[in-house]
Amino acid sequence: MKKYLGYIELASVILMLIGCLAYRFMHYSWAVWVCIIGLVLFFLQVIYKAFNWKVYAKDNSRNIIWMLVTIVMLFLIMLMKR
Repeated sequence: MKKYLGYIELASVILMLIGCLAYRFMHYSWAVWVCIIGLVLFFLQVIYKAFNWKVYAKDNSRNIIWMLVTIVMLFLIMLMKR
């Protein structure tokens, strides 16, 4: 399962990056949904790791920081559009 969690995390970060960049620079409306899908995938793997805290203690603290940074970036992008 540990191997798949790494793939899910990488895919979610790539989706968030593509969504944020496509929305910011190309102004595609679908890019927000790509970013949201990435956030949901990232959130799901964070939830799984939270239920197995003893095994993933170091990853949990890193994932919480990543989640906060990503949410702040999403809000900043939304505010820049105004």
